[in-house]
Amino acid sequence: MASIDVPYRPIAQVHAKYAEASARGNLFMAHAIVTAPVIWSTEAGTGGPLLWNGSTRVKANLLAVGLGVTVVTTVAAALGITGGVDQTAAPTTTTAIDSTTNLLIGGAASLCTAYRVGTTVGNTFFMPFAHLHTGALTVSNTGIQWFELDGLITVPPNCQASVAASATASTTVASISLIWEELSI
Repeated sequence: MASIDVPYRPIAQVHAKYAEASARGNLFMAHAIVTAPVIWSTEAGTGGPLLWNGSTRVKANLLAVGLGVTVVTTVAAALGITGGVDQTAAPTTTTAIDSTTNLLIGGAASLCTAYRVGTTVGNTFFMPFAHLHTGALTVSNTGIQWFELDGLITVPPNCQASVAASATASTTVASISLIWEELSI
């Protein structure tokens, strides 16, 4: 019998991308309203949001960042993720996060701690995901954006990760949300 070539047809997802993790209560979101995000290498005032994993029970896997710019910068810069190791105690000089939640409404609190900003230890990298430019909000500014990190960065115990800038973005005001999944160790 002769073979018949059948065209490839991808199977659609049964659920949305994060539906299962959300339904299990493993997805979390922290929201910070940040003024003048600092350069990632200073480590003082890093954040927007700043996520510290002081737990020995989970790893935090970064999934996405939401960004809404409300006041433009006077210094062109990139926004990105920074992080570091050896954060064996909570960051110092912290400011309370504007909001944090389990994305399973009514779910348990995160085992990681989110802050608006804080002083971190040992930032070792910067991975840009967006730009901030000096044009008015009425020109093609970042506006409101959603950036998929797709789990590229994992924050193990005694480590931290944060949204930061490539240069201190003077005058910028932005609402920034960080979404992560907590995975058991």
